[in-house]
Amino acid sequence: MESLATTRMSSKGQVVIPEEIRDRLGLKAGTQFVVVGNRDVVILKAISAPSVEEFNNLIGQARQQARRAGLKRSDLKAAVAKVRGLK
Repeated sequence: MESLATTRMSSKGQVVIPEEIRDRLGLKAGTQFVVVGNRDVVILKAISAPSVEEFNNLIGQARQQARRAGLKRSDLKAAVAKVRGLK
């Protein structure tokens, strides 16, 4: 069930998420958020690192797409070197 609460922003730009909402959503200290703002709406979306299994699945998908696109390891190494200003 959704709950409604009010909060205030501090002079340092900090906003407290009310305890009831933190508890219901399982938010802990250190939780990271993506913040989206549009006009008078601010949305906080909790984010977390993928599990090892999810990460491995993502890597597998990226490798498949790279193969389909005809990319090779040497292409990747060259792109990284270019971005780092080594070439």
